[in-house]
Amino acid sequence: MCGEDPEPSDRFPAGPLFVPVRPGTAGCAARLFRTPLGDRTAVAFTSERRLTATLGTEQAWIRLAEPALRALTAPLGITTVTVDPRFSAPAAKPLGPITAVPAPRIVPEGSTR
Repeated sequence: MCGEDPEPSDRFPAGPLFVPVRPGTAGCAARLFRTPLGDRTAVAFTSERRLTATLGTEQAWIRLAEPALRALTAPLGITTVTVDPRFSAPAAKPLGPITAVPAPRIVPEGSTR
C-alpha cells in the first residue's frame, strides 16, 4: 500500500465538501469557528442541506475537498476540521451604539480635591 492511501479508519468523507465562506478582499475566505472548548476549527458539510440547516439559507459556500481545506487553514495554525456540526451559536451582534466612558480622575494622595 502507498503511504498516501487513506486508511479504512479515516473518518473524512471522500469528495468535495460544502465549506462556508465570507466575502474577503481577494474573493472569499473560509469561515472559521470555535469548538465548545474554544479551539479554532474549520467547518465543512457533506451536503448543502446540512449547511443551510445549520447556518441558514443566506450562508455563502464553496466546494473544497478536505485536504484542500486543511491546506488552506494550516498556515493559520488550525489543525481541526469539523464535518457536519449539528449546532452553531448565533453570530454576535452589537448591543447598541458604543458610548465613550469618561476616564477616571486620579487625585494625588493628600490632595483636597
